[in-house]
Amino acid sequence: MSISASQVKELRDLTGAGMMDCKTALSETSGDVEAAVDWLRKKGISKADKKAGRTAAEGLVGVASDGRSSVVVEVNSETDFVARNDAFQQIVHGVAASALAGEGSTQSVADGSYQGGEKSVSETIRDAIATIGENLSFRRSAKLSVDNGVVASYVHNAAADGLGKIGVLVALETTGDEAAANAFARQVAMHVAATSPMALTPDEMDQAAVNREKAIFSDQARASGKPENIIEKMVEGRLRKYFEEVVLLKQAFVMNPDVTVEQAAKDAEKDIGAPAKITGFVRFALGEGIDKGDSDFAAEVAAAAKG
Repeated sequence: MSISASQVKELRDLTGAGMMDCKTALSETSGDVEAAVDWLRKKGISKADKKAGRTAAEGLVGVASDGRSSVVVEVNSETDFVARNDAFQQIVHGVAASALAGEGSTQSVADGSYQGGEKSVSETIRDAIATIGENLSFRRSAKLSVDNGVVASYVHNAAADGLGKIGVLVALETTGDEAAANAFARQVAMHVAATSPMALTPDEMDQAAVNREKAIFSDQARASGKPENIIEKMVEGRLRKYFEEVVLLKQAFVMNPDVTVEQAAKDAEKDIGAPAKITGFVRFALGEGIDKGDSDFAAEVAAAAKG
């Protein structure tokens, strides 16, 4: 049967697939556009499965906020080129908006509706693999909320509004002025982006990490030949110094290194007009912890040439 140009255009608008793929799909489904969408989706899933083994360590971190709640998400692609693509950026915005509308945990976002539609976030990402042409993955999500106060966000190395390479959320509980609270919390978010603290307070530190440092400090102190009571004090001092380096509230504030972040929050209460307490933070850096493996560029080019 004859396939019209308007049918091909309609199918392309619906799916984002190439012209020849759309013509083939329409031919295979006797011009039924709805059936052709399903045909292309099946073909797209096949392509997605083929690409799924390739490492996706580029992409974007996205943030979204409604004042008292904010989310940060990470969606990965294979190349930075795709991360600069408008279609990919819209997907990341959509994932962040979907996370903000729900509970915000990684699994709930993956399984939840993409922007209130019929497809889940995972299905939307999977479908986009066929049209964008790279392996894509939704990696993680986190949400912070306060009963009173603000959750400020900051994006470093921004590629677009709310999208970049590092995304940070900082929760500040207060009943004071929201604008002043948000301005200070955003400064703390910038601090977190720069210093990458491990925990909010010493009590929230991973105990295994603390014990490991303590053991190292103890061995170093014993090597000095000092008595046990002196060694104990030396270890306590080094542990205190360690917390000053890795615990947010104990760190020197990058905006004013003469005070700690904890003291800076107290000082900010004057502008905020009420007590203010930092209650949580989240920092996502793009691709952190992903094993990118060894890349053979010549082999990749040869494989691409073979299709």
